[in-house]
Amino acid sequence: MEYLPLQSLLIMLAALLFLSACFSGSETAMMALNRYRLRHLAGQKHGGAIKAQRLLERPDRLIGLLLVGNTFANFAVSQVATFIGLSLFHGTPHQTEGVAAVGFAVGTILLIVSEVMPKTIAALYPERVALPAAHLLQPLLNVTYPLIWLFNAIANALLRVLGVRTEKGEEMALSREELRTVVKEAGALIPRQHQRMLFAILDLEKGRVEDIMVPRNEIAGVDLNASPADLADQLANSRYVRIPVYRGSIDQIVGILHVRRLPRLLADDHRITVAEIEAALDEPYYVPMGTPLHKQLLNFQRHRERVGLVVDEYGDLQGLITLEDLLEEIVGEFTTDALSFSRDIFPQEDGSYLVDGATSIREINRVLKWKLPTRGARTLNGLILETLESIPEPGTGLRIAGYTIEIVQTSEQAVKTARLRAKPAPRAAPSSAGGEETA
Repeated sequence: MEYLPLQSLLIMLAALLFLSACFSGSETAMMALNRYRLRHLAGQKHGGAIKAQRLLERPDRLIGLLLVGNTFANFAVSQVATFIGLSLFHGTPHQTEGVAAVGFAVGTILLIVSEVMPKTIAALYPERVALPAAHLLQPLLNVTYPLIWLFNAIANALLRVLGVRTEKGEEMALSREELRTVVKEAGALIPRQHQRMLFAILDLEKGRVEDIMVPRNEIAGVDLNASPADLADQLANSRYVRIPVYRGSIDQIVGILHVRRLPRLLADDHRITVAEIEAALDEPYYVPMGTPLHKQLLNFQRHRERVGLVVDEYGDLQGLITLEDLLEEIVGEFTTDALSFSRDIFPQEDGSYLVDGATSIREINRVLKWKLPTRGARTLNGLILETLESIPEPGTGLRIAGYTIEIVQTSEQAVKTARLRAKPAPRAAPSSAGGEETA
């Protein structure tokens, strides 16, 4: 029996091993591509990305092409290995053993060179492998489409028998927690401060306007029923840019006054009147309690408002929220030291903090980097009352989520001031040589 020269067989073997490696690596690279990165590159008119995206729109056809190509290449490798074995050992006493040894050697080379190595490289550098390969896979799929269609039709029919639907794959949308992981894994690509801002944007959906609003009893406004002198004094000493204006009671809001109109109203040679104030007011903008923070941010933008009056289901005023409050949830307090900005949290020399009972749990967590529970009660007073189910006496102590709370001052209705301490440091595990820890 005549065989091709050994040199020609070895060249064929090397070519087939390379072809098998190309199919194996392309399969791993195409499946490992970052779909969002691929969309970005396709949007930038990257030729390889456009073709790769088109191929991945029908993954069954792409996988069929790669597996068919890889299978035929591996089959051809086995045949060439057999011919090499016969060429080397034909007519010798150990022909069968020699052919088997050559087959085993070629199979080992195939596994390492055409499977393990290319798949490893493709998994590490999917873009470098997949995007150039897409230029060759697309025309190859067009040429072999009838054969690939036949194989896919048979495979899809069997999958339908097993109850697997192949018409539409699973959506690749990322959840909020998956986005957090993506941002966290970005590392140095996104500065730490920007990461915190992105996390805060993702967390806006968890919060409601009542979590960050100024409570009703703390709203600083201007009473139109006051005397002209008191009116002028209230307007001149206001610390806020936009001031709620009411008549008699904070429940009777008339409008919102912008401080840019104050110089004209408070001119030295001009006696301010209620009519002039009312003429300078903007219409009040009301916000329902329970509105998620991310929706309220969009509502402020849509209505071109910066101050909202929070009302409950009965229309009663519960608090006030500003655009600045929302922005601080994203970018943090507008200061380098959050504690120096907070008017309700006072650090003590012993490491504890005196906190006003009306302070929101979210503010305490944000300023002190703690994790007090935010489900249920919104303020420190509410959290304490919810836990104890009674108005505590001064000196009462309790522990919530590992944080120690001592009641300092109370009124008949609420806790006015409490002393908070951070969680105690975890105790080190006793050494094997020591005895058991005793109280």
